[in-house]
Amino acid sequence: MSTAKLRILFAGESWMSHGMHMKGFSSFETGYYEEGWAPLREAFAAAGHEVTYLPNHLAGEHFPMTVKELSTYDVVMLSDIPADTLLLHPDTFLRGQRTPNRLRHIAEYVQAGGGFLMIGGYMSFSGIQGKANYHFSPLAEILPVKMFGFDDRMETPEGTTPRAVQAHPILDGIPAEWPHFLGYNRLMPAEGEVILECQGDPFLAVRKVGQGRTAAFASDCSPHWAPMEFVNWAYYRAFWNQLAQWLAGKI
Repeated sequence: MSTAKLRILFAGESWMSHGMHMKGFSSFETGYYEEGWAPLREAFAAAGHEVTYLPNHLAGEHFPMTVKELSTYDVVMLSDIPADTLLLHPDTFLRGQRTPNRLRHIAEYVQAGGGFLMIGGYMSFSGIQGKANYHFSPLAEILPVKMFGFDDRMETPEGTTPRAVQAHPILDGIPAEWPHFLGYNRLMPAEGEVILECQGDPFLAVRKVGQGRTAAFASDCSPHWAPMEFVNWAYYRAFWNQLAQWLAGKI
């Protein structure tokens, strides 16, 4: 297994919750900010990778605006962050100004040798009610899967287990028996290779694009789709590290 130390840009996996509590005649409101990438952050830290994290509310303004900026990273990862967050910079949405298409720049970054991963979730791929909205984006041209363009969630509260359909360096040392998952984004095979599948659907797919590489992981990196059985799995860290190493061209 490669021990290369990578520079990773990770965007998404955060949300704000607004609750109303009604107690008889009176009510009050509460608000919370939460992040869902702690297990993955710990996995990358254990491997010695340098990770720049942009939560959803900061990514819209602070995600790199040029291919040159992106090229300072070995791998770019998006997880549970809708396309509009990166398409509608405040200068465009609020002030009517032209700004770079950052999804197009990610595609160009990959063509030039970068690695790109999309991790599943309610705001990944097509997403809940189609609101993730990547199916017509430039990323559709480089991902190893095709998206449906409408609500693509496969909720499996009873649990469903992926299985390997071919050997691959990403799975070296990873046992054939995986933990169950509680849901995933339903995708279709495209150019590239399907490595894991679930209920006949691609679960992990990879692709070489130009000088770079892309991957699609159809489920989440943390609850709820990814249960604690996956997060606490003895091979959780090894899997994510080897996936990152492959995307960076190190294995």
